[in-house]
Amino acid sequence: MDLLNTLVDKGLRRELPTRDEALAVLATSDDDVLDVVAAAGKVRRQWFGRRVKLNYLVNLKSGLCPEDCSYCSQRLGSTAGILKYSWLKPDEASKAAAAGLAGGAKRVCLVASGRGPTDRDVDRVSDTIKAIKDQNENVEVCACLGLLSDGQAERLRAAGADAYNHNLNTSEGTYGEITTTHTYADRVDTVQKAHAAGLSACSGLIAGMGESDEDLVDVVYALRELDPDSVPVNFLIPFEGTPLAKEWNLTPQRCLRILAMVRFVCPDVEVRIAGGREVHLRTMQPLALHLANSIFLGDYLTSEGQAGKADLEMIADAGFEVENAGEVTLPEHRAPSGGCGSHAESGCGSHESAGCGTGAEAGCGSHEGGGVCGSVPAAAAEAPADARTDLVSVRRRGAGTDLAPNA
Repeated sequence: MDLLNTLVDKGLRRELPTRDEALAVLATSDDDVLDVVAAAGKVRRQWFGRRVKLNYLVNLKSGLCPEDCSYCSQRLGSTAGILKYSWLKPDEASKAAAAGLAGGAKRVCLVASGRGPTDRDVDRVSDTIKAIKDQNENVEVCACLGLLSDGQAERLRAAGADAYNHNLNTSEGTYGEITTTHTYADRVDTVQKAHAAGLSACSGLIAGMGESDEDLVDVVYALRELDPDSVPVNFLIPFEGTPLAKEWNLTPQRCLRILAMVRFVCPDVEVRIAGGREVHLRTMQPLALHLANSIFLGDYLTSEGQAGKADLEMIADAGFEVENAGEVTLPEHRAPSGGCGSHAESGCGSHESAGCGTGAEAGCGSHEGGGVCGSVPAAAAEAPADARTDLVSVRRRGAGTDLAPNA
């Protein structure tokens, strides 16, 4: 179709689609979904070949967050039966990270619940970064600790952090319906602090919270302007015990269209399939590799993911290859000498999080949710009959337990 040909041409030139074009991708029918995947796949291969970057999450501190993000199993007032524990020691975190690195991950994402780190917390994480890097050459470390205060991003950078994650999650216009304890502007400010400190910025979204197509396009265009190097796309995992437990709005085809839209808008950034892919993409996960060039290996923060071995088999069977530690993820025109740098000519435009900045399933730096904070939308009082609640599994292994991790 003419729309897809136009979007491919723009993606190969790193040219921004119009909002109407982005909305039209989301409005395509299920009958056209393979055509949409094939078109966006051309853009993905132009900038990233057939490489898939593996990332591994280590939940440094789980649960008991004072923020009220509606989507998060770690939120204030959550009754989800997740693991709850205080800070892992550096050697414990390093041991957890080693499992993911042995499975093929090249980036470790260190995540902690909370509004944002104290200076003592930054010291803890700095010690953990050193412990991981002392034992693993070429490993990338991304920190995800919530809202940053002045000077904290610089301290993390000096400690060896390569990146910082804090997701926008949803559009500015609807953000107040999700969280009341911090603002959308707070999140933008933290990503700006990461940029300014020379850290590679990682910021993405959560889909499936009852948002409109316009909301999805709004947040992706805001991300393009913010210019992160990586954009995690999370799909809400409706945890029992959270306000959004009954929000089952996604189909595999809808998820593929969302990923394709993100790829067209941000053609040359690392698009990562984050939390919820197993729950919502299900057997169509391999198709999503034609759109995204990055995934999380194994489990998430408070939920279990697909077995690490199954992830690796899926990548190989789909004709892709795991990106090696020595390979540069970003295209040459985006690869800076250090940190994110300035990408005025690149895929996501020009530069411009708090809550814990992390979430139960949402990969590194986001939660899950939507709707009015602390309440369940009246229209969502009952989950639909086809809701796959059987696929929502609380993590009971790995960090914070005595059981071996899934990697």
